[in-house]
Parts: sequence; C-alpha cells; structure tokens
Amino acid sequence: MSTLLSAPVAPLLDRLFAHADATEPATTPSVADYWNGLSREERAQLVRSRADYAEFYGRMKDVPLAVSRETGTLLYMLARIGGATSIVEFGTSFGLSTLCLAAALSDNGGGRLITSEFEPSKVARARTHLTEGGLAHLVEFREGDALDTLASDLPEHVDLLLLDGAKALYPDILDLIEPRLRQGAVIVADNADFCPAYLERVRAVGGGYLSVPFGSEVEVSLRLG
Repeated sequence: MSTLLSAPVAPLLDRLFAHADATEPATTPSVADYWNGLSREERAQLVRSRADYAEFYGRMKDVPLAVSRETGTLLYMLARIGGATSIVEFGTSFGLSTLCLAAALSDNGGGRLITSEFEPSKVARARTHLTEGGLAHLVEFREGDALDTLASDLPEHVDLLLLDGAKALYPDILDLIEPRLRQGAVIVADNADFCPAYLERVRAVGGGYLSVPFGSEVEVSLRLG
C-alpha cells in the first residue's frame, strides 16, 4: 500500500489541498488589502523580484502557495521511480509537497529530505503537518534564507531537487545544489515561467540537462552528467 494513498497521509493531504485551493491572497484577511492594491503587472514583478522577495514572502505567511495536487502526485511518482533517498526542497510553505516527497522516501525504505523555508510560522505549520502524517523523522527543516541554509551541510548526492520558493532565486539555488546532483537526478521547478533565466539554463543544448514543461505550471529536468 502506498503511503501517499493511505492514512494518515491521504486524509491529511485531502484536507490541506482543499484548504490551499480555497485560500487566495485576494481573500486572506492578513494580506488582502496589500494584494488587491497591486496591479497585475506589480504582482508579477514582485514574484520575479530578486530584491523584494523577503518582504513579499513574509507578507504571504498565511497563504499556502502550495503545489497543485497533480504536482504533488508527480513528485511522489518521480521520487519512487528514481528510488530517491536524498531530496532537497526549496520552499516548504505549509508542507504539502514535503508530505508527498517524504511519503516517497518512506516507501523507498527511508532517506533524508532537507527542506528550507524563509517564514518561521510556515516552518511551524509544516512541522505539525509532517508529524501528523507520521513522516517528520524523514525531514530536516532549515529555517531562513535558502541562500544561507542550503549553502553548506548538504548530502554527498541529491536524487531530487524541488524548486518552489522565490522564483528569481531558482538559478542561485541550482548553483548551490548542482555539484551534489547525481547523474540522473531530477529537478522539478514550480512556476518556472516566472524565471526565464532558469528555463534558459536547463533547456540549453549542451547545458547538462534534458528539460521539458509538465502541464502549465512545472518544468521537469533530468541531470545528464
């Protein structure tokens, strides 16, 4: 039986994805006035910004900003197919993707998932969710700016990297993790279209990756060597 599809993880994910689907910046009291006061262009600029990401994601502390349910299932499948035992995640948020990845580690026989999150309150929520799902023992939470938290003490090899934090930092985080990516490692980047520089890098011929878009939200890349 798959950990992803059985209790306690399956009903927990049902509840969390339902909450995520129902929670938008425009209707969340703590951020609605700020968000609704921005134009579409200003919102896009904030998501892409290298200068203002700390303030922006701090304001979004009550918004899940989660991967879709389909992306969560994809993450589980990719980790299982690759037999992943070593995973790094940039952007924990409330821990939905973390649960999917940790479930795969559990079904692969164990391993280590390092996940980094900027906002302390989100780390606390994610810890609670991973404990409720019975998977906290597989997860190492690192609180703070991922440019610092993922700059050292990394595993010798990484089987899967999830990029789902500040979009402008995707190339920087890849720089940190790339030396540890084993041949055949998978990189999943959510909403990668907000970082053209990242897409240019992983799609470049001869750049060391084979990369394709998955649906309308995700870029999936394979480390070639």
